[in-house]
Amino acid sequence: MSLQVVINFKVLDESADWIVVDKPAPLIVHPANRKPEPTLLGGIEMLLAYEMSNGARPGVVNRLDRETSGVVLVAKHAAAARELGGVFMRRQARKEYLAVVLGWPEAEAWVCEEPLIRAGELGASAIWVRQTVHPTGKFCRTRFEVAQRFEREEGRFCLLRCFPETGRMHQIRVHLAHGGHPVVGDKLYSATGREYIDWMATGWTPDLARRLLLPRQALHAAVLAVPWAGRVIEWRAELAKDLSDFVAGNVAAANADVVIWNRHD
Repeated sequence: MSLQVVINFKVLDESADWIVVDKPAPLIVHPANRKPEPTLLGGIEMLLAYEMSNGARPGVVNRLDRETSGVVLVAKHAAAARELGGVFMRRQARKEYLAVVLGWPEAEAWVCEEPLIRAGELGASAIWVRQTVHPTGKFCRTRFEVAQRFEREEGRFCLLRCFPETGRMHQIRVHLAHGGHPVVGDKLYSATGREYIDWMATGWTPDLARRLLLPRQALHAAVLAVPWAGRVIEWRAELAKDLSDFVAGNVAAANADVVIWNRHD
């Protein structure tokens, strides 16, 4: 299968101090340690070429994983980056994600406070970046609310509203997997991480499509609100089309061009 990386993004809002965009998956935010590829930051730098010629230095404030879509806030200069960074460090930013998960949770709303730690810190791990619940981990809190329960031919699924109150790596995905409702398409946390290892070795295959249902994790940064200049500014990004198609029962959603990316391209 010939796979493409989508490089387009939508500008949601802009000021002299920041720009807010709706990032598609699987567009990566920063350059990675692999062969050159389009990045969100590179696209923003092109968009802000005039400002950069006059001293602007764009800096991503809330980084999203490659396979997560949604709201990304980018500071245009160092002073804005410092101020917005402080907002996030003080946990003054309000974040809401939408996630499509396997199964139907028993509750309509709940809180998870399981501590998280990198698996590689506990012992040998085939995937160093994989996080796990462990008593020695760092405090972590996420609130969840059911937005919609639905069924497809593959089984029962749920669209959840997720409110991370801390900012640990992968915390929404790990908390959901720990609770028995992993995010659809999550290569790292759908099971043991075998899907991620297989994907790294072979790229996207029909077998992985059968096991994961979607070629990227069904996680979307839907809302971001921050205090700025004496008021709270809120930005929203509608659920990405590949995920809304999946919720609507579109059987072709797993092959949507917008979300497919081959590790070896």
